Amino acid sequence: MIVQENIDIYQEVFNSIKDYNKGIVNTHINKLKELDTFLLPSQSFFILTNTINNTYEFVSKNFEKTLGLSIDKMMNEGVPYWFSHHHPKDLEIWLNILNELMSFTMSEIPVEDRKKLSYTWNLRIKNSKGVYVNLHKHQTPIAFDETGKPIVGISHNTITSENIELPIIASIKMLNDNDEYETVFYKNYSQQLLTEGLSNREKDVLRLLALNLTSKEIGEKLFISSHTVDGHRRKIIKKTGLKSTGEIIQYCRSQQLF
Repeated sequence: MIVQENIDIYQEVFNSIKDYNKGIVNTHINKLKELDTFLLPSQSFFILTNTINNTYEFVSKNFEKTLGLSIDKMMNEGVPYWFSHHHPKDLEIWLNILNELMSFTMSEIPVEDRKKLSYTWNLRIKNSKGVYVNLHKHQTPIAFDETGKPIVGISHNTITSENIELPIIASIKMLNDNDEYETVFYKNYSQQLLTEGLSNREKDVLRLLALNLTSKEIGEKLFISSHTVDGHRRKIIKKTGLKSTGEIIQYCRSQQLF
């Protein structure tokens, strides 16, 4: 009953006109199948989600290798099977996240820019051994209805740890003209974090610093000067109360915030 109630909420979030470009979806499915042939066993897997009929049109083989769950059941039973493996506490939060992400997308992002978006969030999934593992998801929309709402997306999912309750964080990033992601939405749905007071720009600078980029390189990617980047670095240190950028990066990695 609880699973069905959550499915009903999920359907409300994606209640949509059932018309979209099926050709592009089939193209992505074929390319994912081709890629899956060469993927080695790892802690990552791909899922192609169709929110119109609550199904998963493609699930890569590493899904079974990492979680021990059934690809056949994912493909045939769809959302009810997947929801039954979400941590009950996280599932309710996740549905709230989906609602906020879609609301923000439809109200704040121009239709022509929605294809440039990437959504990220994390939650706990129960594997075949009954152990909850942390799943970090990057989802990119590939098909939209006639209102511009994302309805089909490819997600890259990575298992990061077991039996650890992490802060649940969601974000929306959008590609700029340099093909660099810039944060347009960020929200922590759990306890307060040291990075909670940072602006979206400061979070982007911090993420690029974690890639060992220089201030000049970061400035070029974000269309700002190196002096502005250095200013953001100083503000990040002041806001978090940590002693250096290195300490902040180490903290963010330990909390799996990137």
